[in-house]
Amino acid sequence: MSILACIDRSRYTTSICDHAIRAARRLGTGVDLLHAIDWQPTTAMDIDRSGLMSIDMTETALQEFSEANEARNREAHDQAQSLLDEAATYVRAAGIEPVRERIVFGNVVDHLGDFDAETDLIVVGKRGEREGHASNHLGSNLERIVRATHHPVLIVPPEIRELTRFVVAFDASSSSMKALDMLTRQTLLLEAECRLLMVAADTQAHRAQLEDGARRLVEAGYRVESSLKDGNVENVIAETIEALDAQLLVMGAYGHSRVREMVIGSTTTALLCSAKVPVLVVR
Repeated sequence: MSILACIDRSRYTTSICDHAIRAARRLGTGVDLLHAIDWQPTTAMDIDRSGLMSIDMTETALQEFSEANEARNREAHDQAQSLLDEAATYVRAAGIEPVRERIVFGNVVDHLGDFDAETDLIVVGKRGEREGHASNHLGSNLERIVRATHHPVLIVPPEIRELTRFVVAFDASSSSMKALDMLTRQTLLLEAECRLLMVAADTQAHRAQLEDGARRLVEAGYRVESSLKDGNVENVIAETIEALDAQLLVMGAYGHSRVREMVIGSTTTALLCSAKVPVLVVR
């Protein structure tokens, strides 16, 4: 098995590699570095067919377009290979093996299924190279990646911090139970303190669900504290992360009740946009 790190030329690439290295160390796996070359070649449909060009001129234009596309293809491939080589050197220097370099053409989302059989975790940047430093939107592919894969997705900011504590957003839904399943099966976060957080009314049923979730994590070896808080989901989660100085948020991809819209919905989109910590999303 391996960590699939999706890299580009954005400011997130070093952080993606750093988080992939940490995950690979914890899980005892290698790292697959994936870069997608996403551009549309010029086609014959782009040629002016108004009748002003002779057949010889059209054939010449077609040949020129073909040669231009081949040159762009070679240049894009060379740039991608250089990026992957540099990232692979960086990851290997951290003692990780094996490290494999993968180049695909098209949108990265369309190729995730090719790596299903050998992937434990997907690591992506919060935004891509085309989004610049904007803070009010996510990378164009991020929501599609979460929807397209059944693997956990780690969404990272531009820098890495030491991991000493993390928050699990828990609502006892099937997706949050799957998040607990992942945590109990893997050692990815075992060294850190866990805060199991339920944002809901203080009822006996909710307390019982929270206690059962905490018990499962404790039995798996985690140091766990649990909290049941009422209020706005996004605000309570953000405030808890800040108060604890937590370095990671773990959440299920879909929930119910007031957490129904958590990934992918307005609540989670807003939370991912504002989050200053990595977010591990489990479907």
